[in-house]
Amino acid sequence: MADKIKIALALLLLAAGIAGFYLLSGQALVLRVLAIAIGAIAGGVLFCKKTEAGGRFVQLWRESWMELKKVVWPTRKETTQVTIQVFVFVVIMALFLFVTDKGLEWLIYGLILKAPT
Repeated sequence: MADKIKIALALLLLAAGIAGFYLLSGQALVLRVLAIAIGAIAGGVLFCKKTEAGGRFVQLWRESWMELKKVVWPTRKETTQVTIQVFVFVVIMALFLFVTDKGLEWLIYGLILKAPT
């Protein structure tokens, strides 16, 4: 029950920041955006630091970040080679489909239907 109250307070802080944006409509845009930022940060900190769900979210984020660090990213050379291979394949496939389409067009309209092209 306490977690639900804390989550509700976090959402209330976010809503207060958004409301502050509209209440400060006569002020500079920087102050209006700052109101949203303060509300979002305060709500986020309350959610992440003081609720069980927030703690699980932070733990998931940390584990995801550790897994992301394990990824072996391709080098620039590998990326360029694969991009060229994909481009060549697309061109070959486009030519194949063009020839197939024109062949079927010639077969259907030219030989079967005897229509002028």
